[in-house]
This record gives sequence, structure tokens and C-alpha cells, in this order.
Amino acid sequence: MTMHAATALDSAFQSLPKTPSGIDGFDDVTLGGLPAGRPTLVCGGAGCGKTLFAMTFLVNGALRFDEPGVFMSFEERAEDLAANIASLGIDVPGLVAAKKLAIDHVRVERSEIEESGEYDLEGLFVRLGHAIKTVGARRVVLDTLEALFSGFTDTAVLRAELRRLFGWLKEQGVTAVITGERGEGQLTRHGLEEYVSDCVILLDNRVEEQITTRRLRIVKYRGSAHGTNEYPFLIDGQGISVVPITSAGLAHTISNEPVSSGVPGLDAMLGAGGFYRGSSVLVTGGSGTGKTIFGARFAAATCERGERCLLFTFEESPEQLVRNLSSVGTDLRPHIAAGLLRVESARPSLFGFEMHLARIVRDVLRFRPTAVVVDPISAFHGPNSEIQAALLRLIDILKDGGITALFTGLTASTQLSDTEHMVSSLMDIWISLRCIEETGERNRGLYVLKARGMSHSNQIREYRLTGEGVVLTEPYIGPGGVMTGSARVMEEVRERAEALRRDRERALRRRELDRKTAAMERQIAELRAALEAETAEVAMLDEQAALRERTLQQDRQTMAAMRGAAE
Repeated sequence: MTMHAATALDSAFQSLPKTPSGIDGFDDVTLGGLPAGRPTLVCGGAGCGKTLFAMTFLVNGALRFDEPGVFMSFEERAEDLAANIASLGIDVPGLVAAKKLAIDHVRVERSEIEESGEYDLEGLFVRLGHAIKTVGARRVVLDTLEALFSGFTDTAVLRAELRRLFGWLKEQGVTAVITGERGEGQLTRHGLEEYVSDCVILLDNRVEEQITTRRLRIVKYRGSAHGTNEYPFLIDGQGISVVPITSAGLAHTISNEPVSSGVPGLDAMLGAGGFYRGSSVLVTGGSGTGKTIFGARFAAATCERGERCLLFTFEESPEQLVRNLSSVGTDLRPHIAAGLLRVESARPSLFGFEMHLARIVRDVLRFRPTAVVVDPISAFHGPNSEIQAALLRLIDILKDGGITALFTGLTASTQLSDTEHMVSSLMDIWISLRCIEETGERNRGLYVLKARGMSHSNQIREYRLTGEGVVLTEPYIGPGGVMTGSARVMEEVRERAEALRRDRERALRRRELDRKTAAMERQIAELRAALEAETAEVAMLDEQAALRERTLQQDRQTMAAMRGAAE
């Protein structure tokens, strides 16, 4: 396909009018929602969420997009349907009273249906058309087709009536959702509905290793591009959420802004002074190394900056987590009360990993945090390839939102675990916590295995979990390497004693040198005094000799004068 042809095709896809469903993630997967003014078939087995999906589509249209809707049921009565949907906090009677929603229950008994070549659905069209005009409906749901066509056995008649029904819905200009039950070896029981529908969505509720996972797949979507994978979706008290796998990618923006880890010593080990905002961080270690504490310190530091944080825990209840962290100087209660911190807890066995992923993504999209903590990812069990793929999607979704994520993982020994091998390459920063056992005690050590885009310390740092939080000690290297705990204390005591002994020895040698110096100086002084005395004596002798010489000279001169006078 040429570039021009591809551009034209994309333009054609984008030009198809779409009706947003308002279901978290689903509109991302379908690139905008369901085809506007066309019928969509939602099929699946019992309990997969077909009716809830259709009802959510109608309610969101009435509440969020000002598009009234009609729900025509062939199985559930209106009051039963309203009671079921009320568990999601939806006031169906209120919407009906406000003429934003119309619910009609049509009783269809197979024994009362007479099949013939002239049989048609004119009565249904009149009834449905009246409901559409009454509320000005833009959206319509028919639930389910099997009940409506339960009396048909002739495939030709069935196909003709299906085409009439779908064509009539298009003529009304409404966006229709039609539910159908899953057949054996085909998408629907009759195997015809998927061929006349413009969009077909398959819902699946499968059980693997006693864990239920719901998945959604778009089988076809005429005139539009769409995601083609299976997408996990979640049904809980907050409705339906779909994880948009195809939205994950590598086009997310980056930030050079560092955010604190909540541990000053760890920030100092990282060249940027913390984690880059929007990065993914993995903290691994054995049991008791304090992984949860590091995650909580990061969450607390985020809230202290006035930012929101989501903390997902799969091993402790929120109350237990808050209580335990208070013993290490981390009080999360003020942050929870201020609405900056939200703690979500669940047992890993409650859902499959895909369901947990859907739950996390749903909560992230609604709470809008700047940081997320998941503690621990090692609690999930399943094929490594599936867990890695799910984590990759989660990391990409968080990165796309500029959200800093910290994951913790349990390691069973000093060797790299399967979890570390599986996810470490996905992380921007990997911090390893280790137990160091020596001299009969157990201490804790930390080192940074990698930190993309920044320099970092290559030292193993001992850390202590104290009442003031996590305290990193300065690295200490003894004769045999890095020393920790009491061995470090003993070595420091020994070195101080050795230094004191050397100081005493130096003082003793200094005193001995001073004594010898003083003695030598006294001896020098005595010799100097003797020398000076001798020098003085010699000078006196020289003076006496000079005096005698002068006297002798004078005597000679006197005698010579006397002889001259005598002559």
C-alpha cells in the first residue's frame, strides 16, 4: 500500500461517525466508540456482562452525552433490571421519570409463535418506534435476540427477519446494541447475527487455575480500524473498565525533573538526586528487607509535595499497613485524610492478573495520581510471559500519563529470581535490597543495579530501619571488604583502640625525644661555656704577651737612648 493510499484509508476510518460508549478504555480500543446510527452485536456466554455492557452504554448516553435511550428486554422485567443496575449506584427509575430512558419488557413465548413465510416483526417495530419517539432516543438496546427469535427454525426466514430488524434500526438513525448468547463453535446461537451486524463484540468469561478473567475482543468493525487483541475488562461496584492494550507504546514524553524517593541517602546515591518523574522503579529483596517501607516512603514523599499517590497492596490491609509503617516513622494517615493518598488492597487470588491490571488502570484514570506504588508484583502467579506482557502494558500506560511508578518484588535468595529476570529489563531503575549474614547476625544492604539516564553509586550501602525511617550509613570497607552490623562496630572499636595506641606511642616517643633534646642542649651549653672560658683565658694570655712585647720594646728604646747620651 502506498503512503497516499494509506493516508486516504486512515481518513476514511476517521470519518466514520462514532458514538462514545463512556466505558473506561473501551472507546480507546474502538478509536471513538460504537458506529453511530448502526447496530452492534454484543455476544458472549452467561455471566460475561452483556446486559451490563448494554445498560452502561445507555446510562452513559443519558447522563454524559445527552442522548436518551430505549432498553427493550425479552427476558428481564423492568423492575428486575432496575434493581440489578442499582448496585452500581444508577437510579434507573429516576432516568425513566426524567424521560431520559425508556425500559420495555416484551414477553416472548415460543409456544405462542407460529412460524410461516409471512411472519414478520411489524408489531415489534411499532412498539419500539413508539418508545423511541416518546423519549427522543438516540440509543437503543435489544436484550437478547435468542428470546426474540426462539420460535424460528427456518434459517432463511431467520436471516430475512434479522436483516429487516437491522435495516429498520438503521432507518431510525439510532445507535443500537443487540445482545446475543454464545453458540457452540460460533459466536452466536444461530450463527447469523454476526454476519448482518456492522460491529461485533465478543465478551468472554473464562476460568484458568480456578481464577476467573473477563476478556473482550472486537471481532469486526465495518468501516473503522480497531484494536484486534483480547482486552481484559473489569466488572465491579464502579461499573465496567477495559484495559486499552493498544494504547501502550513508546511515544510517551520524558521529564528531567527528579522526584525524591523519600530516603535522602538513596537520593544521594542517584546522580539526579532522585527518580526522574515518569520513570519506572523496581525494588527487590528478600522477606524482611523493607521493600514495603521503601514504597511507603516514596508514597509519603509524593504526598508531602502536595501530589496524589495510589498505593496498591496485595499482602496487607490498609489499616495493617498504616499501623506497621508508623513504627518506622512513616505516618500515612494525614495524607489519606487529605485525599492525597489512596490505598487499595486485595488478595492476588481474588482476580487473575489481567483483572488486577484492569482495576489498577481504572483507578489510575479516575484518581489521577502522579505516582503509583504496587506492592508486590511477585504475589501474582501465572505464566511468566503473561505477567510480563501485563506489566509492560501497565508500565506504558503509566509512562504515557507521566506517572512515576514504584514496584516491589520478593526474591527468595541472593540469586536473581524469575520475577527479576522477567521484569527488570522493563524498569528504568532497579534497586536491590539484600540481607548480609556474618558474625552470627543479619544486616541489610542496598545497592543500585541500574539507573537509566543518570550516574549512580556502585557502593553497597548498609541501611537501618529506625523510628525515624530508613537511614543509610556511610560505606565502611574493612580489611576483608564491606563490613556491616556489629562486625562493623567491633572493627571500628578495634581501629579506634589501635589509633589510641599509636597516639600513645607517638606521645611517648615525643617525650623521649624531648628529654634527649634537653640533655643534649644542656651538654652543648656546658661545652659552649667551657669553650668560652678557654677562649677568654687565651685572649687574656694574648693580651699579656702583647703587653710584655710593648714593654720590652719600650725598654729597648730607653736603653738605646741612654747609650746615645753616654757617647
